[in-house]
Amino acid sequence: MNLEQLKQEVYEANLLLVRYNLVISTWGNVSGIDRQEGRVVIKPSGVPYQTLTPEQMVVVNLDGSVVSGKLKPSSDTPTHLELYRAWPDIGGVCHTHSSYATIFAQAGVAVPCLGTTHADFAPGDIPCVPALSKEEVEAAYEENTGKAIIREFAQRKPLEFPGALLQWHGPFTWGRTAQAAADNAQVLEQLAFMALETRLVNPAVDRLPSHIRDKHYFRKHGPQAYYGQG
Repeated sequence: MNLEQLKQEVYEANLLLVRYNLVISTWGNVSGIDRQEGRVVIKPSGVPYQTLTPEQMVVVNLDGSVVSGKLKPSSDTPTHLELYRAWPDIGGVCHTHSSYATIFAQAGVAVPCLGTTHADFAPGDIPCVPALSKEEVEAAYEENTGKAIIREFAQRKPLEFPGALLQWHGPFTWGRTAQAAADNAQVLEQLAFMALETRLVNPAVDRLPSHIRDKHYFRKHGPQAYYGQG
């Protein structure tokens, strides 16, 4: 995929956030990476989705230097770059302030795995990363946001758990492509909605037993997966 194709893909992934009802105003961004060239394409900061074009996508190096584009990249760019540098298998990153996922983030609570719908997506709770300290915010807020997510995932595989919440902030998701990152944001929002409603119906509900959780996850993911057409 050349750079122009990647810009088109990232543009379309950003528009998915609108189609999925995950963003209002200019809240949110998606990026994608060309690993061979070490280039990241990301939405420009503060540009309305209604007027966004592929040509407006901003290209940066992995050190954050702008390579091409007349506009400023998203203010969340340093967070995206931290994740790309730490996790070589991911190809796209997404950030939104979608309602239900952000409710869990503001509450400082992980999205619990309460049923097989969740287990089809991830083999356990979607974690809520503890909020940054005052020193971390003042030193390098967006960069330290990425580092906090990476610390939380030290014992997890990012592509098994393709999303996280940041306390008092909102959800971040990722995937092998920019579109996959946006799709995962849609799924995470639905799982947060279902978890909240489930606990309204039964506040004492237990998490999905591990033998059912693992069956559902691994029938869709990994070398023994048999879901779909192969």
